[in-house]
Amino acid sequence: MTEQTTLNTLPIGASGRVTAVNGDSRITRRILEMGIIPGVLVQLIKSAPFDDPIEVSVRGYSLAMRRSEAAAIEVTL
Repeated sequence: MTEQTTLNTLPIGASGRVTAVNGDSRITRRILEMGIIPGVLVQLIKSAPFDDPIEVSVRGYSLAMRRSEAAAIEVTL
């Protein structure tokens, strides 16, 4: 059984497959341009001391983003 959640709620070390990137802002477009598109596998690597930003691994590279930005990314576990 698969569970649907958002990237910002994943525990450290967990992976998920992107199912949607919601929104139509500049930041949403930039996320898509950086390769976080539906179907790609992402892993939450670590979180900063006060929980923001987070570091994710996608397509072989690391990417830092705010939790508010990660909330727009839906993933399946």
